[in-house]
Amino acid sequence: MTDEHRDTWAAGKLYEPYVGRWSRLIARNFLTWLQAAPALDWLDVGCGTGALTETILQQARPRSVTGMDPSVGFVEHARAHITDPRATFDVADAQSLPAGPAHFDAAVAGLVLNFVPMPSAAVREMARTVRPGGTVAAYVWDYAGKMDLMRYFWDAAVELDPAARDLDEGRRFPLCRPDPLSALLTQAGLDEVQLQSFDISTQFHDFDDYWTPFLGGQGPAPAYAMSLSPEQRDVLRERIRTRLPIARDGAIHLRARAWAIKGRTAK
Repeated sequence: MTDEHRDTWAAGKLYEPYVGRWSRLIARNFLTWLQAAPALDWLDVGCGTGALTETILQQARPRSVTGMDPSVGFVEHARAHITDPRATFDVADAQSLPAGPAHFDAAVAGLVLNFVPMPSAAVREMARTVRPGGTVAAYVWDYAGKMDLMRYFWDAAVELDPAARDLDEGRRFPLCRPDPLSALLTQAGLDEVQLQSFDISTQFHDFDDYWTPFLGGQGPAPAYAMSLSPEQRDVLRERIRTRLPIARDGAIHLRARAWAIKGRTAK
């Protein structure tokens, strides 16, 4: 691992069991909270494997959804799995969106702003592409607080390897807290900025269901796990196993919290 923290986001089938499946649950609550009208044109920035795009199609009755992500692998996964004719996908950088001004009714970003080098630029780009009075909104995990599946991992990792502290998303991403997140939209000139938290239950059938996604290398924690030697990884795995609240039937019930933010472009 380098000081630049270059996270890997390439294989959709590996990302889905790690975070994608939980993103879909948050996306439902997020869209209910947005209360968007039907027949809108949506932009999904940092669409990844299409979790939020797919939920928009199912829940928001859109006219169109355009998903954009810098990962070719993720875009290919989304195209292959979402065949609704209302959805299109492009490879694009959130900081320089290939869309004209006032082109969409709503621009959203799920679990991505903290990974953008300049999140303020991404939010300004989202606002630029949205029509007057339209919605700009996003959600991020509460990495430092109630994102239990990652907290158990990083707390154990740091105990075994203090250098892992700098890789912990809770430390790396101060944006993923209420005040910095609100400031991000306010400073971009958005009106009616509102913040909301959403809690979901992340349920695992057994320890393997929890642990195996960390071996996929997609994202900070899995990348760290795969940077270890097999022996070090085994020690980390067993340290986490002893800490998790494993039920008698082997199931593991954890909590995941996301912070959501929304605002409107000037009319």
